[in-house]
Amino acid sequence: MPEALTPRRYSTPVIAIHWLTVLLVIAVYCLMEFKGIFPKDSPERDAMKMWHFTLGMTVFLLTWVRLLVRARSQTPPITPPIPQWQKTLSMMTHGLLLAMLILLPLTGWMMVNAFGNAVPFWGMELPQLAMPDREAGLRLKDLHETVASFGYLLIGLHAVAGLYHHYVMKDDTLQRMRPH
Repeated sequence: MPEALTPRRYSTPVIAIHWLTVLLVIAVYCLMEFKGIFPKDSPERDAMKMWHFTLGMTVFLLTWVRLLVRARSQTPPITPPIPQWQKTLSMMTHGLLLAMLILLPLTGWMMVNAFGNAVPFWGMELPQLAMPDREAGLRLKDLHETVASFGYLLIGLHAVAGLYHHYVMKDDTLQRMRPH
């Protein structure tokens, strides 16, 4: 594609979805990390869990919207170009981040169902994906927590890489996703 037609930044919808996802993921992680400040079965702790479920499922839905929008838009090239090994590592990290953004809500949904509960979503209840089964719920809980813990590593790697490109390599990697 001629350089004049190649975008230098991601499209506004891609940028908006990215940063909205960042804010929602921060909220989802904070809700679970800080729910322990309230006693079990307290209204405050229950509210934090409900918001964790609701916002987590919002991330799930937004991730699918993100994939559709990205499929219809162009990826701006990094200027100056980066080495192939960095492109490969970037693609792998982004793939794992997207998998995490799908797997975490999905395993959470199934886990909540396996423990015999419905998943709240903005005043509605989502359909059952799993039949009540405490053992399955415990396995799903372990998987969900393991992926969430791995998420800290992926999110940190993604953020550090963006800052490294901006401040050390001095390329436009970070600028391509900067809000307009």
